[in-house]
Amino acid sequence: MIAHEIDYKIYGEEMQYVEIELDPQEGVVAEAGSFMMMDDGIKMETIFGDGSQNDSGFLGKILGAGKRILTGESLFMTAFYNNLTGKRHVSFASPYPGKIIPIDLTAFQGKFICQKDAFLCAAKGVSIGIEFSKKLGRGLFGGEGFIMQKLEGNGMAFVHAGGTMAKKVLQAGETLKVDTGCIVGFTQDVDYDIEFVGGIKNTVFGGEGLFFAKLQGPGIVYIQSLPFSRLAGRVLASAPKGGGKNKGEGSILGGIGDLLDGDNRF
Repeated sequence: MIAHEIDYKIYGEEMQYVEIELDPQEGVVAEAGSFMMMDDGIKMETIFGDGSQNDSGFLGKILGAGKRILTGESLFMTAFYNNLTGKRHVSFASPYPGKIIPIDLTAFQGKFICQKDAFLCAAKGVSIGIEFSKKLGRGLFGGEGFIMQKLEGNGMAFVHAGGTMAKKVLQAGETLKVDTGCIVGFTQDVDYDIEFVGGIKNTVFGGEGLFFAKLQGPGIVYIQSLPFSRLAGRVLASAPKGGGKNKGEGSILGGIGDLLDGDNRF
């Protein structure tokens, strides 16, 4: 299916949103919960799967929804259509601080592989499917399991990276080692595997996990500085336990410092 040719503009720095410009009869599909705002006259429709041609028919829609369950996403997606004359705009927001990355699938030979929760929205006609890991080590220890998302087609898609985004262009045979949770996505020619950190001290006391992601070119890799799992882990670690107060990280005096600097709102 030929994807709709949408125009877009990304706003903001740390908490970005993308505004999609829809010509008459154009549409965009998005993750449930990513919608921010839209002009009057745009029709919103909840659909199974991604609405691409591969999901045509009842069985295709069920299979498309099943694929999304495997990747841990919502059973439904939301489609937005401009059924009126003139241009209309619809916007989608990033779920936490970071960067929105525009992916032109035509420039990537029609396929881009990304982590399971990176997808934000895409032009109508882009297929959002699953990519099974073919290597045992990658599936067991890669942080993303055996399944990642794949975006296929000839249109624009948008993915989200937490924190600051780094784009690395790898030459043939060039290797990059990355924390497994920091991968946003990569082009289909990149070889992705897992490598053991090595060394008893590194393994027991390093605090960086037991494995690196090993990415080998040629291809393009997108890396995020703040995976949501890392952010959530720090928030949980700092949360009061058992109804107690916080740990006083805001002052060298700890809890006493909270009394002195007025940080006792909770």
